[in-house]
Amino acid sequence: MGLLVEGQWVDRWYKPDDDGRFVRPDAVFRQWVTDDGSTPFAPEAGRYHLYVSLACPWAHRTLIARRLRGLESAIGLTIVQAKMGAEGWEIAGEGDRSDPVNGASRMFEVYRAADPNFSGRVTVPVLWDKKTNTIVNNESREILRMFDTVFTAIAERPEVRFWSQEQSDAIDAMIDTNYESVNNGVYKSGFASSQAAYEDAVMTLFERLDALDELLGAQRYLCGDAITEADWCLFTTLVRFDPVYHGHFKCNVRRIQDYPHLSGYLRELYQVPGVRETVDLDEIQTHYYWSHESINPTRIVPVGGRSDLDAPHGRDGF
Repeated sequence: MGLLVEGQWVDRWYKPDDDGRFVRPDAVFRQWVTDDGSTPFAPEAGRYHLYVSLACPWAHRTLIARRLRGLESAIGLTIVQAKMGAEGWEIAGEGDRSDPVNGASRMFEVYRAADPNFSGRVTVPVLWDKKTNTIVNNESREILRMFDTVFTAIAERPEVRFWSQEQSDAIDAMIDTNYESVNNGVYKSGFASSQAAYEDAVMTLFERLDALDELLGAQRYLCGDAITEADWCLFTTLVRFDPVYHGHFKCNVRRIQDYPHLSGYLRELYQVPGVRETVDLDEIQTHYYWSHESINPTRIVPVGGRSDLDAPHGRDGF
């Protein structure tokens, strides 16, 4: 795991704060595709390219939206390799594993193509504009919102929506709350460099999971009776929890399969047509256990930890 410093690659791990807490830097590229001409980026088929990792929960959000809304023919795709070494995310292979846009073999080359003097972490997802030859956005939540709103005119399934103006405040509040305690909470647990920082993060994480299990015992989805962006933002963490976060990140108070409502909810979302095709548990486990050498120096990838995501979810009664 490294970063670019004024355009030069440096293999450097995250620096914790003085108390040993993991601090995630904010995404840097934050421009928007709009359909009203307010930005230089219009929602045109064939114009944009999405860089993702199948292992990354943040990138997974955008991959689900691209698939379920029918944007696969309109937005190109590059999938980086599972194993992330000293040079960061690697691009190698054919088809979706290649980079037909920038010809890059490392993800930092894509960032450098957008800004030769870029300084910061090189992350996925990345939404690239082929017309202006730059990165539009590398914040997963904002790419997800764009795919769900301004790309409707070129979506094959425009009727599939996970955001509405009426529910906007509730969706955003749910995503915000789950981000700090759960989505980023597993990383704050796993990347903590002090006992106190770890225990604070992991206790906060399970307090929130307990509350979510209770909520999902009273209603089918996080914001009511329909799937929203908030559900997909939580799903990509939940599906990685038992195979990776429970062991690798020491989030081992409980498993998701130990929760009566969260476990069924996870299975229901996984079984939404098109979603299971975006989930690669082999790639997920390989990435985390192989790439985080400071946590797992042997790079041995475990063979267990998975539950049967195809088992009946039992959520139809809501």
